[in-house]
Amino acid sequence: MTISVPIAAFEGDAGLPNAADVVIVGGGIVGVLTALELAEAGLAVTLCEKGVIAGEQSSRNWGWVRQMGREEAELPLASFALRLWRGMDARIGAQTGFRQTGITYAAFTARDAANWQRWHEIGKKYGINTTLLSRERACEIAPGIRGGVRMALWSPDDGCAEPWIAAPAMAEAARKAGTTVLTNCAVRAIDIEGGRVAGVITERGRIRAQRVVVAGGVWSRALLRNHGVDFPQLRVTGTVARVVGARGIPDHPFGTENVSLRPRMDGGHTLTLRNANIAEILPDNFRLFTQYVPRLRDSWREFHLRIGPSFFRELANPTSWSADEPTLFEAVRTLDPVPSNLFLKRALRNARNTFPSLEGVAVSHAWAGVMDVTPDSVPVIDAVPGLDGAWVASGCSGHGFGLSPGIGRLLADMLLSRRPVVDPSPFRWDRLTKKHMAYAGHDAPKRQTSP
Repeated sequence: MTISVPIAAFEGDAGLPNAADVVIVGGGIVGVLTALELAEAGLAVTLCEKGVIAGEQSSRNWGWVRQMGREEAELPLASFALRLWRGMDARIGAQTGFRQTGITYAAFTARDAANWQRWHEIGKKYGINTTLLSRERACEIAPGIRGGVRMALWSPDDGCAEPWIAAPAMAEAARKAGTTVLTNCAVRAIDIEGGRVAGVITERGRIRAQRVVVAGGVWSRALLRNHGVDFPQLRVTGTVARVVGARGIPDHPFGTENVSLRPRMDGGHTLTLRNANIAEILPDNFRLFTQYVPRLRDSWREFHLRIGPSFFRELANPTSWSADEPTLFEAVRTLDPVPSNLFLKRALRNARNTFPSLEGVAVSHAWAGVMDVTPDSVPVIDAVPGLDGAWVASGCSGHGFGLSPGIGRLLADMLLSRRPVVDPSPFRWDRLTKKHMAYAGHDAPKRQTSP
């Protein structure tokens, strides 16, 4: 078994530009697609990534592209993002691996069945096409499933893509559209002059810009905190595996309460232990505890708390620094946690219990990824309060891969003062502090019941 995540190679540009219209911090899929949107609109864009393109969670996620099961606040954005995914390969002239396969969630317990029945009613309000399947129909769509299934929810419009090739292909498209893509180029600090953004200071030098987008995933909080901005964001770690030899299972992404599987274009299957993540106890857990109490109360089954050496390493990290010297962004180019052997064993056990035909599967690759989670599990896509010219697209809470085309378009609309594709209010920063501010651009459209 190889302990690594496969990822397509991408070579960044060599030269550092003196100036740009917009600098984007972070070369994950959200940053890359924001760059593509802005470059296609004619702006001079520079994207700075401290490591490699999609080196962290953007290449380590499950690869599901779905509306079904999303937070209700995300549904209009998820539907719009799915429309963009369908045309993405033609748009960028390269493969992302997207295909509309449909997705099934099967319930084996009364609690899980009630959850999906409730979600089916929520989805109907937004025009999401899902079908409740009886036990008999669930067994027809998944012939090899064991007999304890109660019902299933089927979403024919959803699908999947290949994380290991998608973001690098999109980054190449952004470069062709005019974006300067810098890899191994950490942004040490946002450059502030006269109380507003004047660019960024990187390890290679300064780039002048009046607007900066922070799309740094789990690193966004640290970068903003250096400027006195407290962005509420914590980290959770998930374990994923590629398995080979799977037979007699559905030909589309399939999930239960405790396992998920999806077919891959390389012939294997992506396997995960569903609703199970490791939440390392770090100093920020104590700083942000009161904001996360409702989330912990509602979803305590999903998190396995763990304390270890990371607590003391994080405690030793500075909360502010000078841009004249190396920072933690250069010290850790890529977060590469060790996958959990316990989670892998449980995922394999649960998969075999669900589909007995999987008894002979073997793990070829295993990896872990770190997700950035907000208190309500919904991303922040907004201007940074108190930092004129700074914007943030972060806190995707494990949903960023599927939502990313919609996030990139919505953020571009906001920066360019265009009519937003969906109502941006669910993604406002101030919702996390229970305040309300009107959208500063054009009037937002009312929430639609269809994509």
